[in-house]
Amino acid sequence: MKVILKADIKGVGKKDEVINASDGYARNYLFPRGLADEANNENMSKLKSRNESVAYKKETDRKNAQDLANKIEKIKLKMVVKAGENGKIFGGVTSKEIAEALKSEYKIEIDKKKIILNETIKNIGNFTVEIKLYEGVIAKLKLNVVA
Repeated sequence: MKVILKADIKGVGKKDEVINASDGYARNYLFPRGLADEANNENMSKLKSRNESVAYKKETDRKNAQDLANKIEKIKLKMVVKAGENGKIFGGVTSKEIAEALKSEYKIEIDKKKIILNETIKNIGNFTVEIKLYEGVIAKLKLNVVA
């Protein structure tokens, strides 16, 4: 019997997946617990429309992320920090500070976890910071750290 899973079931399948289950397993376990629906025409069309709407939403999110990436790549963010004579910064520039500077200067809100810094910036100079906006969409922000 073909069934559409409503939830992830370990060893069986993932949510919204169509699987072949034995009649007894489907009738005695999956259906009573609300873990699956029978894969008839009505339920298959509901699944198809749900998958199409999810795909549309993903595509819209990707397009918005790409637009934001293009906007970010045009920005040259300047951060003024306290530093010693040899160009060493007191403390460092973190992803949180970069996110706050983008928000205050350009009204762009980005989660600090999406800003990829291999290590805290501890010197004065020009840097390129990667920001992961969406899967497959990475923006490169030019950062100028000035004393």
